[in-house]
Amino acid sequence: QVQLVESGGGLVQTGGSLRLSCAASGRTDRCVTLGWFRQAPGKEREFVGLISRSGGRTYFADSVKGRFTISGDSAKDTVYLQMNSLKPEDTAIYYCACGRIFTTNKRDFDSWGQGTQVTVSS
Repeated sequence: QVQLVESGGGLVQTGGSLRLSCAASGRTDRCVTLGWFRQAPGKEREFVGLISRSGGRTYFADSVKGRFTISGDSAKDTVYLQMNSLKPEDTAIYYCACGRIFTTNKRDFDSWGQGTQVTVSS
């Protein structure tokens, strides 16, 4: 089993920054990637970005490319989502999840965290 706990959400103004954390524990060796997804009210959960656990390769959705970055601290088994130049449309609950393969398809992710709310005011 893998346990994932997100933190770092909050309220920020348009153009501001936030850094989310995803702390992993348990059988993290079964995760090929750690991915970030988000879900806004009334919308489907969508892919944001991911990082491979081996080699640190990252991949992002077009909507956040150039504004968001992902990094990892292997000693703490924690992944960070740095969000810059935030927009109101980035408002959502952000989740991290364990990816069994290198993919952006949420069906190939499991062990979802409880999520952390990000609100961007205009």
